[in-house]
Amino acid sequence: MHRSAIVVGAGIVGLATARALAVRNYEVKVIERTDRAVGASIRNFGMIWPIGQPDGSLYERALLSARIWKEICREAKIWHDEVGSLHLAYNKYEWDVLCELAEVYRHRQYRLLLPDAADQHSRVIVKKNLSGALYSSQEMIVDPRKAISSIPAYLYAKYGVEFLWGKAVTGINYPSVFAGEKEFKADEVYVCSGADFETLYPSFYSGIEVTKCKLQMMRMAAQPGNERIGPALCGGLSLVHYGSFAAADLSSLKDFFENEYCDYLKWGIHVMVSQNESGELTVGDSHEYGLTHDPFDKYFINRMILDYLKKFARFADETIIETWNGIYPKLTNGETELILQPEEGVTIINCVGGAGMTLSFGLCEEIIGKGSISEHLLQEKEDGL
Repeated sequence: MHRSAIVVGAGIVGLATARALAVRNYEVKVIERTDRAVGASIRNFGMIWPIGQPDGSLYERALLSARIWKEICREAKIWHDEVGSLHLAYNKYEWDVLCELAEVYRHRQYRLLLPDAADQHSRVIVKKNLSGALYSSQEMIVDPRKAISSIPAYLYAKYGVEFLWGKAVTGINYPSVFAGEKEFKADEVYVCSGADFETLYPSFYSGIEVTKCKLQMMRMAAQPGNERIGPALCGGLSLVHYGSFAAADLSSLKDFFENEYCDYLKWGIHVMVSQNESGELTVGDSHEYGLTHDPFDKYFINRMILDYLKKFARFADETIIETWNGIYPKLTNGETELILQPEEGVTIINCVGGAGMTLSFGLCEEIIGKGSISEHLLQEKEDGL
């Protein structure tokens, strides 16, 4: 008899949990309150982003997640682009940091590029005042809207994972899970409810250091002539955003940003751009923190993002076709994920911050497999994967 499991939530963490259970022969039900996933998991760049993770367990987790993403994309015929990333420097401080990062992470085989070489990787970058760039081949892009909507069908077809849409889970009393008048039972229950702290186990959330981050993003029109921009592009502000870059001395760069871009730091703005299958460009983003956010986009934030984007990239068609915001949960104590057992048989998996697309598949392998990421990577190597 196979063990059974219920997963609450069909965002990226819920899907990763369902997959990790299914590959271990669990009978899995995923219960999602909406008719399809519409939260933070589809409101992002679609970046699978190992470069943003520091060495150690998080970087290993990101690499494992990338392997799983590639496997799913190949099997489910989901578009993905192993295009890498290009971080651009336009002053001495940014260039010094890129040079130091190339040395610190020499084992990752990043490449420092002078302006002419950077231009060969992407024809859309601004060459005026360009000091150089740092190129990594490890990053991958998916279209989060299409990928997240395609994975449930894949999990059902391959593993028999059952998805119950449009059913809000309002209570759990293990082994029972209640969605309105419906009652479901399972050997194990996993709660992957994202930014919803209020419905299930609110007292547990009120006792931890947690907040919600609101980000603003935009999408530009598909580029004429099917033009591709090459790697995902990042401006200098990203160097003070990701934890991995703290391995370099950022003090002079931070001082420069405090003097020149203090309003950008205030609103948590750093600017990146990725391109989907149809050629559209996803641009962002900002970071506002608090437990309750207004539903409105701030025009001046989008304007700041676009103004900064023009400093390092220009496109043939810069028409904005969509704007939106997303909200994701984040721990404020420096931890990178929240794993709780509020009662016997129930596990909460949440608060992976803005790295859900990058880390969720690896994190859930670790949790469900009850092993370390290093062990999983070693096993993959032994299996020839």
